[in-house]
Amino acid sequence: MLALRLEKELDAQLGALAKLKRRNKSELVREAIKRLLEDEEDLDLAQRVLARSRAAKPLRQLRKELGLDR
Repeated sequence: MLALRLEKELDAQLGALAKLKRRNKSELVREAIKRLLEDEEDLDLAQRVLARSRAAKPLRQLRKELGLDR
């Protein structure tokens, strides 16, 4: 269970969106949090992959390891 306080303007915007989408505010907030967590997980994975690729091998060595140059 989570309780949070929103500024009046933000709460009004959320209420307007909920009305437009015919959903309640809690559903919209849950969906937004879920997307945020997924995005953060994707970003973390991308950063780890990028960090590994920065320690890349020279093209000549990679081609040799892949059997492209003999």
